[in-house]
Amino acid sequence: MMILETERLYLREMKQSDYTALCKILQDEDVMYTYGHAFDDIEVQAWLDKQIKRYHDFGFGLWAVILKETEEMIGQCGLTMQDYNNKQVLEIGYLFQKLFWHMGYASEAAISCKKYAFEILNIDEVFSIIRDTNLASQNVALRNGMRIKDKFVKHYHGIDMLHLVFSVKCVQNKL
Repeated sequence: MMILETERLYLREMKQSDYTALCKILQDEDVMYTYGHAFDDIEVQAWLDKQIKRYHDFGFGLWAVILKETEEMIGQCGLTMQDYNNKQVLEIGYLFQKLFWHMGYASEAAISCKKYAFEILNIDEVFSIIRDTNLASQNVALRNGMRIKDKFVKHYHGIDMLHLVFSVKCVQNKL
């Protein structure tokens, strides 16, 4: 079932049959450098299970990004609840196969997720929490109209990682 559609992509819920495509993303060390490690098979399955649970619990999660031209899953992008400043905030997250980097797909998908959050979910502000070394993802956030709001250190897999907090608020035209 399609959730969102853009000019070149559509986003839909991930399902078990997407496991192999998801491995191309989560098991690539270059893609996962900001996480400090590539995932093993068990971690990929746990990630997929977590997204499916998010769809049930929240009605959203990270969605499969499908390239219309080939019907191939080239990445994942969507909305998740993340901890920030002692509260839960709605985050736009994205991860793509390395083969599809620098083609504008992440920005295209992220912009559609922002629109979905504002127009469908009626959210006032969305965030992207990005490791300080991940310049490509920071550029996607900037293209999505976000600006740096804060920074903090996340402790993940035994490593302290500085993260930048990007956000954008919904601007509504008032008559």
